[in-house]
Amino acid sequence: MKKLLMFAVLAFSAPLAAQESAQLDIMDEDDGGGLQVTVTDDSLWEDLGIAITSFATDRDVPTSTNAGSTRALGRALSQVIADNLRNNGLFKPSGPAGLPQPGYTQVPAPDYPVWSLRSTDMLVQGYVRVNPNGRLTIGCYLYDVALQQQLGKAGWELPPEDWRRAAHKCSDMVYSRLSGESPFFDSRIAYIAETGPKDRRLKRLAVMDSDGANHRYLTSGQATALTPRYSPDYRSIVYLSYLNGNPSIYVYDLEANRQRLISRSNNPTFAPRWSPDGRWILYSMAIAGNTDIYRVSANGGQSQKLTNAPGIDIGGSFSPDGRQIVFESDRSGSQQIYLMNSDGSKQRRISFYGGRAATPEWSPRGDQIAFTHMAGGFRIAVMQPNGRGLRHLTNSWQDEAPTWAPNGRIIQFFRTQRNSGRASVWQVDLTGRNERRLPTPVGASDPAWGPVRP
Repeated sequence: MKKLLMFAVLAFSAPLAAQESAQLDIMDEDDGGGLQVTVTDDSLWEDLGIAITSFATDRDVPTSTNAGSTRALGRALSQVIADNLRNNGLFKPSGPAGLPQPGYTQVPAPDYPVWSLRSTDMLVQGYVRVNPNGRLTIGCYLYDVALQQQLGKAGWELPPEDWRRAAHKCSDMVYSRLSGESPFFDSRIAYIAETGPKDRRLKRLAVMDSDGANHRYLTSGQATALTPRYSPDYRSIVYLSYLNGNPSIYVYDLEANRQRLISRSNNPTFAPRWSPDGRWILYSMAIAGNTDIYRVSANGGQSQKLTNAPGIDIGGSFSPDGRQIVFESDRSGSQQIYLMNSDGSKQRRISFYGGRAATPEWSPRGDQIAFTHMAGGFRIAVMQPNGRGLRHLTNSWQDEAPTWAPNGRIIQFFRTQRNSGRASVWQVDLTGRNERRLPTPVGASDPAWGPVRP
């Protein structure tokens, strides 16, 4: 797995003046009604004038990238950054088209009066150059125009084919500095790529960047692939494979491009999931009409049963500290959400909202659990780990299987069209107002958002 070489990063902890009037407040209601996310004034964030210029270059020379020469690559870098921040829903940046083009020497020394006349609050500039060894050096700077102050800078040396990672890293720096939230753009998504008619659907394991770029299939489709999840260290993906009707749990090594078998059974098997330390894999298996949750070492071996109630127990997801597991069970007569300790003790129901509840996934921050709420339609919802504070984030016909961004503030899921049955990957933030579809070359289901890349 390739890593970027970061050569400079400056970060500041003091809040920006803009943040003081456009703060994203996360607060607990006094009545115990659960977590409430409020933006004091959306327009203040959106009206924050963020200008993103084309990245400059010391000389326009060819590169071995799909973007072209260094000048064209500079435009492509800034466009990815602008798209990232715009698609996030929190900001409405301008550029790079229609903005003044800084020279290479102006990148570390902006012409502040020019940007003040354009009512720019924040300025993002950068550069790209080709090193003698063929690798790229890409730098990114963030400035406060009113204060005429540099707020942050970072740079990376990387192989040409990884140029988009520098754009995502720059986006992460800008997003984190202006919002105070943790980064998430330089991450990848695993999902199930679907092609063919409903009764003969081909399902392959695929991966892509957080914005849908750099798409790649990992499996051929000879065996049906289901329910992928990234390992905590990002190095591998666990998924379920069905070949000739026989379920197998595999771990796919992303660096070696090979997979190893963890568990195989003649019994129906479902939803493998990692423990936060990467040592264990949870999964569900049906024996004699009863489905229970098991755990097995990530190296394989003997499985341990964690549930033993009549009915169907499925879909375990660890809390970030590894002490608890959230899962779904129909032991009460319908699908509901339950908690238990990681050893299977103290099992108790936490969802009491009417309808059914399924596919729970614990937030990386530990503050919320996302799940599919089935009451009329299928909607993505969140609640506190104590079961309080239900909030619906989507309101479509069939949205299901939520997965969290690494910063715990955006959720991905897949949406199925009513008539065609075609599935696609969508995401929504915790306000429920910023919703968008991710581009995929074919139908897409079962998304799994991986951690920020090393």
